[in-house]
Amino acid sequence: MGTCTMLIVFIVVLILAQAKPCIGFLLSREQHLPMARAAGLSGNDETTSDNDRLSGSFNSELSRRHVCRSVIGAAVTVSSGLVAGIDPVLAMKEDENGYVAAVRPTAYRIDSTQPPTLLPLTSARKEKNTLDELGRGSGTNKEEIKIDTVNLNNFMNKLVFGSIDFVSQAVSQTKDESKIGPGYASFVCMGVPFITTAKDIDLAASLLNSILQDRNNKLATALGLSFCPMSVQPALDSYTKSGNESALLSAMKEAGITSDTVDLYMPLIRVAKRKSLDFLALSPEFEDIKAARTSGLAAVDFERRKSYVLDPEGFISVTKDQRYKLYTDRSLLKDYAPTNDDDNLKGFFAERIFVHEAAASVVANYAVNKPEALVTIVAPTPDVRYLQGINGRIPRVYGSLVKRNNDNGTNSQTVTNKVSDNAVTTVLLNPTAAETLSAGRFLRLEIGTGPETLAYQAKVADYLWFSSSPKVNLIPRMMNG
Repeated sequence: MGTCTMLIVFIVVLILAQAKPCIGFLLSREQHLPMARAAGLSGNDETTSDNDRLSGSFNSELSRRHVCRSVIGAAVTVSSGLVAGIDPVLAMKEDENGYVAAVRPTAYRIDSTQPPTLLPLTSARKEKNTLDELGRGSGTNKEEIKIDTVNLNNFMNKLVFGSIDFVSQAVSQTKDESKIGPGYASFVCMGVPFITTAKDIDLAASLLNSILQDRNNKLATALGLSFCPMSVQPALDSYTKSGNESALLSAMKEAGITSDTVDLYMPLIRVAKRKSLDFLALSPEFEDIKAARTSGLAAVDFERRKSYVLDPEGFISVTKDQRYKLYTDRSLLKDYAPTNDDDNLKGFFAERIFVHEAAASVVANYAVNKPEALVTIVAPTPDVRYLQGINGRIPRVYGSLVKRNNDNGTNSQTVTNKVSDNAVTTVLLNPTAAETLSAGRFLRLEIGTGPETLAYQAKVADYLWFSSSPKVNLIPRMMNG
């Protein structure tokens, strides 16, 4: 009993020494409740006085076990930032009434619970760790994060010698053998709002820069641009070598890309050029997209269609998958807007699956013979949300190319396909409620919650990332980080 008391006193002193206004009874009641819940206290355990602070009776009635839990919950909140020398997000000045306003993080991981929940990345260090992992090719595990190994002994070790980071605990610190060598590549799909602004592109450029900061420059790395028709690829290759912007701009405009789009994306392209990235043009030619929309895929030029669709058997079979049928009904077709009196839903469907398959084919074809390659894609949110657009097709196409190379003897030895859904990470940048198909003001995190579709439930993305703190009514089902 004496040992437990000494540990409690030690932790309290350590926390108070480092976290002055962040913890204590000067905080508002709203700041205490998540901490109490993290400590295992139910709503019935909470007693408040008239001024909304925790009452003396509540404090006096806490058992040693509850005190231990409360202290541990508090220390977990602050230790990851303070022990490492990084100010936590909650380190805000109080007002004259002792109230500390809540600060909403700018990045969230969507955990694959049913329904999905948000895990906030509550410090700059957590954001950096996440982006570093993506740069190293770790991808994102689509399984629910389960953390049940925190106890007093290992907590004390981490408090004194390191820090606790709930998100990074779910990622192995040792190199996974299934994520190295031939047959493995990783992909990061950034979804920008359909009406993209300079703020969105600045955020994409910032994340790309952070992802690449510690990446091995000997590994193949590329940036895929969904707005660029494949006829622009030679100009992109030339720009990679020469840096001649005027020639690139001329080629883009000749291919039908508007001046506004070119001007919008050039800051991102310049960042990628400084990082010596390869560029990938992901879009079919605009005339072929129009042909698919008006007359079906059979109307697309046969030779070009073969270059757009590298896995024809898989392309046909994917539409029969129940998960994809759910995605089609609950996400893909929701964006249909007739362009003229002759337009119809069937033509829209043909166009979108054609565009998605072509982009996935380019990305997979680039990476298949480049072990541990990393491709970052920038595309409109509707093309990557709910994980079955461009992003959902990449593992299948990549696997078909590995098999083809093995069958044709292209590979000197048999290569095992290591690219699964976990190798593809989807990040929505500055998402709006409308673009997640929410009927309300808050973001929608999943589709397929009904009893017939629960087995195929899909979350909207792996991460949500904002340029600044989002409005409080935009963020649903958030859990303590």
